[in-house]
Amino acid sequence: MKNLRDVPSPGPEAYDRARTALQSAMGEPVATVVRPKRWFSWPKVGVAAVGAAAVAAAVVLGTSGGSVPAGPSGGAPQAIEVPPAVEAPLVKLASAVQAAGTQPGDASLIINTKFGLDNKPNLNYTLYTDKGRQFTGDSEKTLVDAVVKGDAQPASPYDGNVMAAARLAANGDVGKARIAMITAAGNALGIGLSPAEADKAWAAAQAETAEMFRKIGKPAPAPKPRPTGKDLENLINNHLWSNAQHALFANAADAEVRAGVLKLYATIPGMVVGKTDVDGQAGLTLTAPPAILGGSTDVLVINADNGLPIREEITTAESKRYVVNYKSFRVTLADVAAGKI
Repeated sequence: MKNLRDVPSPGPEAYDRARTALQSAMGEPVATVVRPKRWFSWPKVGVAAVGAAAVAAAVVLGTSGGSVPAGPSGGAPQAIEVPPAVEAPLVKLASAVQAAGTQPGDASLIINTKFGLDNKPNLNYTLYTDKGRQFTGDSEKTLVDAVVKGDAQPASPYDGNVMAAARLAANGDVGKARIAMITAAGNALGIGLSPAEADKAWAAAQAETAEMFRKIGKPAPAPKPRPTGKDLENLINNHLWSNAQHALFANAADAEVRAGVLKLYATIPGMVVGKTDVDGQAGLTLTAPPAILGGSTDVLVINADNGLPIREEITTAESKRYVVNYKSFRVTLADVAAGKI
């Protein structure tokens, strides 16, 4: 985008949506899934997949949202295996987080600093209110200006879905919450559907993708069969990891959401939990299984006492490294509008 000198630079929201669409296109040949504001792992892919990803990114940059065909309802549901939760330390930490409760305020503020291959910092502010409105900025001033002007991002069903899934995990049935989080952006994989309905959902998603390519004058990718077995399991857990991270990175200061995300992470088979120390803070490292990220690695570091995100370290299959640092706070809209951050 920096090379397109004749057009305005995209805002943080458009850039992150495009980046998320890129991940989705790399990971699965289905309709564009818009998971905004994610800093994700770059799985190893071939030239064809990169081409598809570029188209998906272009489409999202030109629109304010996206759609994913939901799977048909009814019929005999397809069973989804829910791995046993790892009682220590994630579930234990989740219980402590929920017991401590959410600090006073009416919004969660998360500040992330992203370091790419050039190691230059890219600062981003995300303010997620208890009413589901979202304000963004690349500095304190731009965030304050957005709040003063009431310039909130449009309400996203996806945001609502991931937050609801996290809260369900914190307060109710983790198995149902797991399915809700996996399908937060749509159900092209056919989770919970009968085999016949799952095939229809997959075919409908591929047809929508093909139509998207045709509309922009590009050849549509060849249809692929719906993934099964280990491939399906890896995609399911990829969606769980990615969608739960979005909930955490948008609303980390909400204890209920944070606790639910921790409980959901505990259900990912092969998740490795370790101990570390970051700038004097005792932390836990959550390492996603590389198989669900196309061979890349994604290590999330959280505070061992309160579960707040501290850092994410991503290494691609080509050994390229990206780092994101996080700070999370509970705030009020009035204070932010007054410049008190």
